[in-house]
Amino acid sequence: MNAVLSQQQFNFLRKGFDPEPQRSSSINKICYTEPHFLEVEKEQIFQKSWQFVCHEEKLRKVGDFVTVDIQGQSIFAVRTDNEIKAFYNVCKHRAHELLQGEGTTPRIVCPYHAWVYKLDGSLFKARRSEYLENFDVSKICLTSVRLEIFCHFVFVNLDPDAPSLKEQTGNLEQEIRNFAPDIANLTFAHQLTYRIQANWKAVVDNFLECYHCPVAHRDFCSLIDMQTYKVRTHEIYSSHMAKAKSENNNAYSIENASVTDHAVWYLWPNITLMRYPGRGNFMAWRFYPVSETETYEVFDFYLETSQPNDDEAEAIRFIDEVLQPEDIALVESVQRGMRTPAFNQGRYLVDPENSGFSEHAVHHFHSLLLKAYEQAKTP
Repeated sequence: MNAVLSQQQFNFLRKGFDPEPQRSSSINKICYTEPHFLEVEKEQIFQKSWQFVCHEEKLRKVGDFVTVDIQGQSIFAVRTDNEIKAFYNVCKHRAHELLQGEGTTPRIVCPYHAWVYKLDGSLFKARRSEYLENFDVSKICLTSVRLEIFCHFVFVNLDPDAPSLKEQTGNLEQEIRNFAPDIANLTFAHQLTYRIQANWKAVVDNFLECYHCPVAHRDFCSLIDMQTYKVRTHEIYSSHMAKAKSENNNAYSIENASVTDHAVWYLWPNITLMRYPGRGNFMAWRFYPVSETETYEVFDFYLETSQPNDDEAEAIRFIDEVLQPEDIALVESVQRGMRTPAFNQGRYLVDPENSGFSEHAVHHFHSLLLKAYEQAKTP
């Protein structure tokens, strides 16, 4: 563990922050602009939190695998005979990466020296090892990583001591299943990706409030009944709920919608799970830091069929060509503003109704950030 904060840095970061959002200023901008904070976040947040891998449909057959990168740590998940397991994607011989991308394989074969592993991670064969002394194939195994299936999605955590995702999220799984009872049967249909010139936290901040929606997302506001929009915070997640509004809707058609709720959940630290009005659907939206000023965003769509119908194609087009460009322009402007001496921190605009216009979920996110930063303080 090399990335640490001094007590002075931590105090400066949280100066003016109050547990009550009505009294609080936001955390200082330095964690959005200084590269050292991203190193702290890699260690204290991303390598200690539950990270999204895929929908379990990608790992249904024996030998199916998916690789992911968790801030420089390469991991793969694989279906064995009876379960899904995850391992560091590193050969025990000379540390070469074992698998790339996703696919199906009967054995895990290192591309460097062809060491062969079984799907359960145990070493099956090491070429020419018969000439070695004190070398026992049965005692060599890939290093495992904790894995959990949550609402039919696969998550991994590099921290062996972290609480389970189910334990940390309480009723979230049941809440999601209530809104999306068909989630197990949905299939991957589309993916959108973006490179955003802003810190990943600025992207999350923007997602967590709709105070800006009437100003910047007029078409989106015609889709949602903003008077029904409620935001509630929980231990490591927040829920964002509203009813769809079909009249005078300028976003996309929901005339034949079987789903009439806008149901969205932010899950610490960098994922949102959502169900938009329309046909049966579910989306997983992730924010990955590339640098302190760049974020890679991935947006997966799971639908009733692998090909979007006309209405779904129109909804995806609206997200890609209207909603996302609006949000990207906002957060990139925020990032530029944070580089000036004119801004250090602001206030949270909150209301007692927990409405979608309130920024209490941003305050909640920042409180989770401060807990993580506190763990990085030097003794």
